[in-house]
Amino acid sequence: MNIGEASARSGLPSKTIRYYEDIGLIRPDRNGNGYRDYAVADVHKLRFLQKSRGLGFSVEECRQLLALYEDKSRASADVKELTQAKLTEIDRKIRELSELRHTLEHLVHACHGNDRPDCPILEELSDEQHA
Repeated sequence: MNIGEASARSGLPSKTIRYYEDIGLIRPDRNGNGYRDYAVADVHKLRFLQKSRGLGFSVEECRQLLALYEDKSRASADVKELTQAKLTEIDRKIRELSELRHTLEHLVHACHGNDRPDCPILEELSDEQHA
């Protein structure tokens, strides 16, 4: 199948499919005219990559997951370890975002939001109070 059909079946834009090919995540066959020829297995890999990326895995983590998927002698512990590391990273990001939200909420409440020029938000950003 051509890239347009692979795109339709996988739900990924052609540009993304070409990128995945450029970085070696997929390797479609080529027709005699040089056009890509995607197999059903390639579409399956593309869907796998789409789901993995949707769960927040980086391209390199997707490469590892795909290698584990294709390795029928893999240990599920390896897959779990990679996924647990992603979960730990997400938990860290959630904590950071929660702290960021708390700080911004504090700044919003500290600002009167009136016609006066005094603004605790700008003071905090410029660090004027510690100069």
